[in-house]
Amino acid sequence: MMAPPPGLLNEKRRSNWVRLRTLIVLRWIAVTGQLAATIIAREVFDLDMNLGLCFMVIGVAVIANLIAIFVYPENKRLSEREVTLTLMFDISQLAALLFLTGGLNNPFALLMLVPVTIAATALRTAPTVIVGIYAIVLVTLVALFNFPLRTEQGFVMQMPPVFVFGFWVAIVIGVVFLGAYARRVTSEVNSMSEALLAVQMALAREQKISDLAGVVAATAHELGTPLATIKLTSSELAEDLQGEQREDALLIRDQADRCRDILQSMGRAGKDDLHLHQAPLCAVLQEAAEPHLNRGVNVIFSPDPITCGLNPKPIVWRRPEIIHGLRNLIQNAVDFAESTVWVDTTLTDETVSIRIIDDGRGFSQHVIGRIGDPFVSFNPQVGEKTARPEYDGMGLGLFIAKTLLERSGAELLFANARDSFSLQPEPGERCGAIVEVIWPVNEICLSEDQIGHGLGDNQPFTA
Repeated sequence: MMAPPPGLLNEKRRSNWVRLRTLIVLRWIAVTGQLAATIIAREVFDLDMNLGLCFMVIGVAVIANLIAIFVYPENKRLSEREVTLTLMFDISQLAALLFLTGGLNNPFALLMLVPVTIAATALRTAPTVIVGIYAIVLVTLVALFNFPLRTEQGFVMQMPPVFVFGFWVAIVIGVVFLGAYARRVTSEVNSMSEALLAVQMALAREQKISDLAGVVAATAHELGTPLATIKLTSSELAEDLQGEQREDALLIRDQADRCRDILQSMGRAGKDDLHLHQAPLCAVLQEAAEPHLNRGVNVIFSPDPITCGLNPKPIVWRRPEIIHGLRNLIQNAVDFAESTVWVDTTLTDETVSIRIIDDGRGFSQHVIGRIGDPFVSFNPQVGEKTARPEYDGMGLGLFIAKTLLERSGAELLFANARDSFSLQPEPGERCGAIVEVIWPVNEICLSEDQIGHGLGDNQPFTA
């Protein structure tokens, strides 16, 4: 089988795997545990700690969580750099708390392993190594410099130096071993996932070839009788005719033989036209929107895909996930538009942007932060349900589109063109939902060398 288009299976693209909401929940659990441990140590075990500083350090984590909740949407997926910085923040916050509560004499120092394990699971090797080294450095500093734990009577609670050193060695070994083990297991799981995806693509392609072969076989069977009749009749005519008329009859017979040979060739092997792997961006966008252009809603392209007024005209990889994802977004806009959908394309030196806007009611406010998550329930308001009773929710369609487009390297933004307090818009105004798809140029556009390079001969499908 031929390889998938470039960029479809990219084992290095592991960004946007971790949801911000997941890290927020984990941090709330950590904050709860830290508060409980601090209060119990003070009230039950009578340890003399600086509660003001401890609560201040814990409060920093609370403030960070609140900022993340109110600034970012609930379904935001963090990039690799954002996950790395978030985990380093959590390590710093825990190290500061250990510094105030005895350093490695505090048994909760073992929790330094948690962010490193998360990094090994969610990040690539280089960021994982950075997080691991950062954790080891802070553990070492906390072991050397800290406020000792004291009781109300002034007794210092600390382990013998050899035990502290042993605990430090254990944490360092744990960081290295757990990080390497989790990273290894995760890499194997990801490799298997990519292999299964490749197998599924191969099976799907093989199924299409089989279907095509069946159609060709049925066509050859149906055309067999008329072709045989044409050949027989033309042969008889050739025996009775003379001159140019005889040559015409022989030509008809030869062309009938050629039709038979073409049908047999198509039945044995299809052909993969390499020119179809790339196309102008306007043509790809037109292909994605074509099934929804005659559904009673006016779809306006800017620039027009026929003239393709972009300068320069970008040539992009014609990947099925891009076409399917854009088609889903345009279908959703057409479904909920009143009369018009706008599809605007913008090209800069760094990005390619496609913005889809409709003149409908827009996204519901209670789900706009979670658009793109699967199985998000959507309860239309009174009137909407009557107008479109078939749409009781949205979830899988946008989830599939978002996943496919993000896999191609795009970033998706969802918004409303107007807020819920605006006056009723006039028909044809850009007042509904906005979906913007943004690619870095190097993720979707071909370079000049790739455009000018010969594609080679078309290769036959092989089983």
